[in-house]
Amino acid sequence: MLKIKYGVCLVVSTFFLLTESRVQAQSDTTQHIMVDRKKDPSQIKKPYVILISADGFRYDYAERYRAQHLIKLSQEGVQAKSMIPSFPSVTFPNHYSIVTGMYPSHHGLVNNSFLDENTGERYSMSAKAKVLEGKWYGGTPLWVLAEQHKMISANMFWVGSEAEIKGIRPTYYYDYTEKFSVGKRIEIIKDWLSLPEDKRPHLITFYLSEPDHTSHSYGPDAPQTEQAVKMIDSVVFQLTEAIKPLKLPVNYIFLSDHGMTAVDRDHPIATPKAIDTAKYIIASSGTLMDIHAKNKADILPLFQTLKNEEKDYKVYLKTEMPAHFHYNATDDRMNRIGDILLVPEWPKVFSSRKPGAGYHGFDPEKVKDMHATFFAWGPAFKKQLKIPSFENVNVYPLIANMLGLSYQEKIDGKLEVLKSILK
Repeated sequence: MLKIKYGVCLVVSTFFLLTESRVQAQSDTTQHIMVDRKKDPSQIKKPYVILISADGFRYDYAERYRAQHLIKLSQEGVQAKSMIPSFPSVTFPNHYSIVTGMYPSHHGLVNNSFLDENTGERYSMSAKAKVLEGKWYGGTPLWVLAEQHKMISANMFWVGSEAEIKGIRPTYYYDYTEKFSVGKRIEIIKDWLSLPEDKRPHLITFYLSEPDHTSHSYGPDAPQTEQAVKMIDSVVFQLTEAIKPLKLPVNYIFLSDHGMTAVDRDHPIATPKAIDTAKYIIASSGTLMDIHAKNKADILPLFQTLKNEEKDYKVYLKTEMPAHFHYNATDDRMNRIGDILLVPEWPKVFSSRKPGAGYHGFDPEKVKDMHATFFAWGPAFKKQLKIPSFENVNVYPLIANMLGLSYQEKIDGKLEVLKSILK
């Protein structure tokens, strides 16, 4: 097992063995392998892509907290001013937008928790049984696209990778767990890339739950968050060093799903009393209150009441959500967005108790702190290139192009946005 430099062994233990950021107390550490899969010979000479997400790694964290390895690696490749998350700027929708090229309202994961009106079922990122069901996931994730082209893929904890989507799972994947040490995670990725050519993955996704967890607990400005950022910095460096001796044409994309901001902890917004839970279902709250009316005749009366009481939040009908959210009735392909949406105005959040120190989920057009990081380096990328901010749905066509994977499905991302960063 690799030794982690920068004196982070204790830090790693703290963050990755005690954190329960996505799915509580998962203990299955078995690798799932589709043993009958073999790469088509036409894919063998393709490049390799490792897509790394550090949850909640805000666009300015690397510079702010002197993440020396990430700064150096990105300076050798591509640095974006920021990457703009989709709305709502929360974990599950945005991780899935990155790998499908679609806005949340189009791929179906419209929030971390939501109600499907067609079936009456509820989805939650903390409900393991739901997370494993492929019916919740629209679009064609990158690993499914790769496998459709008979290219091998491998996943470590990316949103959606545990479910069978379009009848396909990655060739190699793990159920989400925080029981692996960082050294073990790096060892697994190295082992994947050390496999014989016909079994070796060309697309690897790698999810890290920090610095999101720490930023939620202590806030984006806390020394604990600085420590979490530096730990991620060390993990990425150790991964690149472990892969280097394999002498493979590996390209790295380091990004995040969203940013993080400090909120008003002393004056949270209470759930409006006008919302009678006998008549309405609140599917989510926090930085977006999503309300479904059991009887659609009750939508307008509640909307008018809330509009009259509107303070520290904006009230919208789903039919009238501003276009830049891509989150209105026209966009809602799977009927999972509430009839009435309450969008708090930063730094306010909905909460029945004292909120945590850090939050995300706000409109990234209004709250820059929601912006995420995007760095890329490797043989396919231009060197020493800085690019402007762009939407995260554009990562999908970029990676598909790098790997020579064609797609027919209509997506929201456009190749021309990022094609110029390739050599």
